[in-house]
Amino acid sequence: MDVIDQIGLFFATIGSLVTSPTVLVILFLSSLLGIVFGALPGLTATLGVALLTTLTYGLPLEQALVALLALYVGAVYGGSYPAILVNIPGTAASAASAMEGYPLAQRGEGARALGLTTTASFVGTIIGMVFLVTLAPQIVSLALQFTSYEFFLLAVFGILISGTLTSSDLVIKGWIAGLLGLALSTVGRDHLQFYPRFTFGMPELDTGLEVVPVLIGAFAIPQIIRVLRDDLALGEPKLFTRILPELGTMLRNAKHIVRSALIGVGIGSVPGIGEDIAGWVSYGAAKSTSRHPETFGKGEPAGLVSSETANNACIGGALIPLLSLGIPGSPPAVMLLGALMIHGVTVGPMIEFDRPGFITQVTAVLLLASAAMWVNGMLLARHVVRVLKVPTAIFMPVVAVMSVIGSYALGLNLFNLYLMVPIGIAAYFLTEWKYPISPLVIGVILGPMADTNLRRALMVSEGDMTPFVTRPVSLILLVLIILIIVSQFPPARRARRRLMARLTPARSPSKPTNPALDES
Repeated sequence: MDVIDQIGLFFATIGSLVTSPTVLVILFLSSLLGIVFGALPGLTATLGVALLTTLTYGLPLEQALVALLALYVGAVYGGSYPAILVNIPGTAASAASAMEGYPLAQRGEGARALGLTTTASFVGTIIGMVFLVTLAPQIVSLALQFTSYEFFLLAVFGILISGTLTSSDLVIKGWIAGLLGLALSTVGRDHLQFYPRFTFGMPELDTGLEVVPVLIGAFAIPQIIRVLRDDLALGEPKLFTRILPELGTMLRNAKHIVRSALIGVGIGSVPGIGEDIAGWVSYGAAKSTSRHPETFGKGEPAGLVSSETANNACIGGALIPLLSLGIPGSPPAVMLLGALMIHGVTVGPMIEFDRPGFITQVTAVLLLASAAMWVNGMLLARHVVRVLKVPTAIFMPVVAVMSVIGSYALGLNLFNLYLMVPIGIAAYFLTEWKYPISPLVIGVILGPMADTNLRRALMVSEGDMTPFVTRPVSLILLVLIILIIVSQFPPARRARRRLMARLTPARSPSKPTNPALDES
């Protein structure tokens, strides 16, 4: 499909969506629901997409995409409301926004701060969308050159890099979590010889572990337990007046917007990292390159614009490896992958052959989702903030019931509940021990890809391992995997710290610790 055809399909998709009253209702309601999920501390975009996935099971694919992407975009943006107004970030993605947003609200500029974050989130999402539609087809073309050797190494690379960059404690804990996910993915009949593995005589396990109950259990149950355990209380948000777009401030911070968008897209393209890391990296870059770093932490608009642009640009970046390689770029993208699987969409290098124009259609939906987020943010912010007053003791049990219903509704299978609960409890203890959950979930998703392609490669080569080092792309991936492992040895870590100390004149702020903000 050439550029002219892509442009024609893009506008045709937008035209068909905006002329459907049903789609418009789904678009704005899902966006509003996402903002609510983002605004409630303890809830995340990941959990919101997980719960909405089961509710969209009976919808057409086009409407399901509108609902899921609108909620995704709205939730990443919505976390900025409590971050700015009460200094309690609704999600980890908005934690960096609290550094500058709350001081602005404290001196009576809460409306200005919300206007900045709304417009910056919109701009960041649009830039991420542009990169998605331009880069994904090229990545698909490159991925068509992959064989079983490359796909196996790509899966291992995705799990390793996710474990490396999401671990708040020891990196090896992230790798262990990824290996646990790989182990879970081997349950059921293998895809080549259909021999049952680790089923323990239970026919329900013959088809393997269902993705959605595993994901809901891994993300929802730890969040429910953690929020109810901590009994998180919210402060009283300050009153504010009409929200303004602050276009003049956005223009003055154009260089921060461009840099932050590139950071967001780049970090989003790396499997399993997430929007929160993009926000903090962008905030640190804005402070370290500022002529007046002493103003940061006191209500500096550049810091707020940078963090919000990056975490929303990360959405488009996370969709690039998801659609082109089948590897999710963030925890919410993991849930989106599960939703696409439920609707019969197999993402990866063959997506443009199986469903021509699908990436362009997703891009059009993302544009509408960002527009709905901006409209809701400008018109409904004052009313949405009132949701912060809902007691968590009431709201989280409702989420628990929705999780149970959602898992059971997938095929009306009671066994899914038996699967969801123990995985959720195990995930809770893993997070308490500072094991990240994202690598585990990515291991479950990528496990069949790694298992099947490794065995197929060895069958084709009759056990010969040399193609792993003789094929150029395979060799590059193998070298990257080795570098990731070697980089965690103490001498390499000390050398990296010395290099970063020379390159970074100003120290970036430390990320605040709050268990309710863990995207895992």
